[in-house]
Amino acid sequence: MHEMSIAMAVVGQVEEAARAAGAVAVTAVRLQVGELAGVVPDALAFCFELACAGTVLEGARLTAETVAARARCGSCDVEWHVGVPPALCCPACGGASDVELLSGRELQIADVHWEDGPARVPVREPIPEEA
Repeated sequence: MHEMSIAMAVVGQVEEAARAAGAVAVTAVRLQVGELAGVVPDALAFCFELACAGTVLEGARLTAETVAARARCGSCDVEWHVGVPPALCCPACGGASDVELLSGRELQIADVHWEDGPARVPVREPIPEEA
């Protein structure tokens, strides 16, 4: 199940960014997942919850937005939803040699929401007294 490796990669990247920003907890993560990315949303949600355990993301809500698979025909400039499995022949002219897949393979972190920790106060060392 590659959803576990995806979840672990997302958690790792978000955790690194959150810690660098001084966050104490991540509350939500939004992903964009293309129709053709081969990701099962329920499996990803299950794996995400497991991958978050013991991290700053523990308890975070995962939202996975599906990005429709779309293509454009270079011959007649028509755009269409290709569906799953993808129909990569132009519905207008029937051409298949000059078809460009525009979207549907995405797998990216779109948004992260976290709670900031208390403001960091610089610690000043006492000035040594002169003898």
